[in-house]
Amino acid sequence: MTKELWINLPVKDVSRAKAFFNKIGFSINEERSNDTMAAVKVGQKQVPVMLFREDVFAGVIQNTVTDTAKSNEAIFSFDAETKQEVDEMAKMVTDAGGNVFAPPAEIQGWMYGCAFTDLDGHRWNILYMDMGKMPK
Repeated sequence: MTKELWINLPVKDVSRAKAFFNKIGFSINEERSNDTMAAVKVGQKQVPVMLFREDVFAGVIQNTVTDTAKSNEAIFSFDAETKQEVDEMAKMVTDAGGNVFAPPAEIQGWMYGCAFTDLDGHRWNILYMDMGKMPK
């Protein structure tokens, strides 16, 4: 039976990536971090996102690492409790050197969110969802 899910991502510079995610409010598990990898914890459930130096990641996947300047395999989504939290995250991402490619906006009449790339081009979005307005 599956006990836990975590995400593994390649990064060019582990220290730089750790600093970025720390600046946008994610916590770092230093016990599971070293010069080739870092464990970032996301959300109340503390979902682990492992950041691996690109050469280490390529060895694990036994394939080439995606060039995020040209394509992406996934977008990682997390929720916000308020619209203000979405706005604050967009500012933190920009201040930390990330790129907000979809600024905060209303989406489909029941969501409010924004989307950004981290320093290595991985795509993320944060959404506030008003479930009372969700279409049936």
